[in-house]
Order: sequence, then C-alpha cells, then structure tokens
Amino acid sequence: MPHFVIDCSESIIEMKSPEEILQKVYDTAESTGLFGKGDIKVRINPFQHYNIGNTKDDFIHIFANVMEGRTVSQKSDLSKKTITELRSMSPDVPVISMNIRDFEKATYCNRSMI
Repeated sequence: MPHFVIDCSESIIEMKSPEEILQKVYDTAESTGLFGKGDIKVRINPFQHYNIGNTKDDFIHIFANVMEGRTVSQKSDLSKKTITELRSMSPDVPVISMNIRDFEKATYCNRSMI
C-alpha cells in the first residue's frame, strides 16, 4: 500500500519510457516519508483511445489510493510534489493531474490478511 495508477495517452510512453515514469512517481512518493519502504506500488495504463475536452491532447493522470490516516495537508503535498516532478520531466504535456483517495482500514483486505 499505497497504489499509484497512472493513466496516460499512449504517446507519453514514446516520449519517456514507462520505467522512467514509474520510477519518478515511486521516488516522489517515497521522498514524502508517508509510506513504508517497499510498500509503494505503481502501475501505468497507456491509452490509445481517449477524448480530452474533445481533443487528442496528451495527458497524464494519477489515481492514488492510500490507507486512511494521512492528513489533507500531507495528501495535498504528495499531489503537488508528484505533479511538479512530472511537469518537469514532461514540460510539453498539457494535462497532468492527480487525485488521492483513502482506503478504509476496516474494509481493506489482501492475501496476507486471510
């Protein structure tokens, strides 16, 4: 935990390698100190078919799912740092965004908990 799922236009992974994008998000999340070492999971979904405001503009959007307990300020800082790093890495991408959702401890379950 946490899970960072990156949706992006397919051409994004032609500009930067998927590994480079994944590592940038991982390193930024780790740098915040909000998560345990080795707990961060990052995945990427490049899309060939999409519509952004009736355009085919390139985009990167990160859906971050984190265990409840972080403050709004901590989550805001995580979003801002991540977007800043991605904007620096890909200055020509017009749409870069992120949202963070909390997992509830009471309803979360994984393999090791059974």
